[in-house]
Amino acid sequence: MASVDIVQVRKSYGPHEVIHGISVDIPDGEFLALVGPSGCGKSTLLRMIAGLEDISGGLVRIGNRVVNHLEPKERNIAMVFQSYALYPHKTVAQNMGFALLLRNDPKAEIEKRVLRAAEILGLVPLLGRYPRELSGGQRQRVAMGRAIVRDPAVFLFDEPLSNLDAQLRVQMRTEIKELHQRLETTTVYVTHDQVEAMTMADRIVVLHDGIVEQTGAPLDLYDLPANLFVAGFIGSPAMNLLKGHIRSLAGKPAFEAADGTMLPLASAPAASDGKPAIYGMRPEHLTLGGPLEASVAVIEPMGGETQVIASLAGQKLVGVFRERITARPGEKLGLMPDLSKIHLFDAESGSRL
Repeated sequence: MASVDIVQVRKSYGPHEVIHGISVDIPDGEFLALVGPSGCGKSTLLRMIAGLEDISGGLVRIGNRVVNHLEPKERNIAMVFQSYALYPHKTVAQNMGFALLLRNDPKAEIEKRVLRAAEILGLVPLLGRYPRELSGGQRQRVAMGRAIVRDPAVFLFDEPLSNLDAQLRVQMRTEIKELHQRLETTTVYVTHDQVEAMTMADRIVVLHDGIVEQTGAPLDLYDLPANLFVAGFIGSPAMNLLKGHIRSLAGKPAFEAADGTMLPLASAPAASDGKPAIYGMRPEHLTLGGPLEASVAVIEPMGGETQVIASLAGQKLVGVFRERITARPGEKLGLMPDLSKIHLFDAESGSRL
């Protein structure tokens, strides 16, 4: 195992810079997720750690070694890709042990390592099968087994679950988390799915347009997003963000939405009366029976909870409730936000107030 230090790393393609001086310290044994929308630079950063992309500036250290100019095979890393990349003419056992065969490890050692990885991943009954005889989840386990047998210092995952159906993604998510808890190997995991990042990672790095928007534990990012981008990206359904101004009414803070609707506030920054701002509230932090009238657009019953898409103050609002709601489109629902969990953001910079 080893730590990974990313220090002011930059990546350019000709005159176009896509990674703008990113720095992240990943302690030994940590599970770190790089998350963000398509094109944010997360896979490019992972490929620079792996040695599959040249580094235009800055440095990457794995353990105590600067690896900028080392070949991928010299970095003591193992990478699991979105595509399984299995050899169709080789069995599961042969696929898993092929990298060890290439480096001329003894046959007995290869068999020992392949069997150990197969036991961890539940692949022992499948060792004699070919990839065409496996399901998508089984193929992904084989790809993970191929990485495990190398006993690397760092695991790198590049959106490994994207090709799986929803139910299998949830299952594999759990298996990867359990694998990390068992092996305790430093892991860098790239995904565009913030639910994967929230449920699996010790820490999350949120990337946007080649910069780090925020780094922290999953619930820290959820409870205290640093800016509008993180607030809107982390959480499913996303945080409700209403435009308006902070007001002081008889010495008490309030929020005036764009159409004049007044929303309650427990507190506001000093001297902020009239300041343009964004009022943020999570869908699950709304309760029924409050003074705010929302016009129902769509009701989505989901069994254990009900999701309501509505309009409040002329803006779209999503609420998630434990109650079963039978309101029809156009009907009014009285709502009340949890004032202890309201978020305010500067309308111009997007920063948290």
